[in-house]
Amino acid sequence: MHTMWKGSISFGLVNIPVKLHAATEDKDVKFRSLHKKCHTPIKYQKVCPNCNIEISNDEIVRAYEYTKGKYIVIEDEDFAGLEKEIEDKAVEIIDFVKITDIDPIYFNRSYYLSPNEGGVKAYSLLRKALQETEKVGIAKIVIRSKAQLAVIRVYENTLVMETIHYPDEVRKAKDVPNVPSANQITKKELDTAILLIDQLSTEFHPEKYHDEYREAVLNLIEAKRTGEEMVTPETKDKPNNVMDLMAALQASIDRTKPNQETKEKPVKKRKPVTRAKKKA
Repeated sequence: MHTMWKGSISFGLVNIPVKLHAATEDKDVKFRSLHKKCHTPIKYQKVCPNCNIEISNDEIVRAYEYTKGKYIVIEDEDFAGLEKEIEDKAVEIIDFVKITDIDPIYFNRSYYLSPNEGGVKAYSLLRKALQETEKVGIAKIVIRSKAQLAVIRVYENTLVMETIHYPDEVRKAKDVPNVPSANQITKKELDTAILLIDQLSTEFHPEKYHDEYREAVLNLIEAKRTGEEMVTPETKDKPNNVMDLMAALQASIDRTKPNQETKEKPVKKRKPVTRAKKKA
């Protein structure tokens, strides 16, 4: 597994030399842009519209647009001083919290941590301590010139670092438009919806889910490559937007019932909790 960063993580006086590895990968199907006439890959050039010439990377500088058309140029030397100051403090675990206290909206990317030379015992110590206390560590770290807030936790006997957003990077839910402020549902609708949730409730097994769209795209590409006749997949019926809510809920329940005997029992006589216990 490729090492993308080397450093150390500390808590208290314990220092752990570690390596960082990407825990996830993007498997989207990548496409190239070609000239329709000759199928030649398109080149994207960096051109200055004022000088009307193509420029190289060493002629490009970074700048912050503080107002429309006004910029402040920041040199590499300016960043070097800031990064050195942050890096000296970046890997210390500053707090330990329960992971249930962190809403999933804060999580960003996942990385595996492996011990570097001389770090096996300290790595094992932190792992065991997190397992015993059922806590996760909150730390700050610099990755690719960006200061990140991170969670360090245990996943399948391996330390994992999850970068998380800072609070000011998470938009306020109250700013979302058209969210109803009060419940406009009946008790019967709620009971039926809970029953449907009970019938569809199960343990989470990630291997049962797969990217059907990506598979369809790859099949399309392979069929075109081999010259096979293309077929159109069957389409599922789309719900009618004007369908009565209760009718939609009841239809969903009927589709999820395991057998006819269950289907014949009146919905209103079945309490959601009783249904869940019976299935367990």
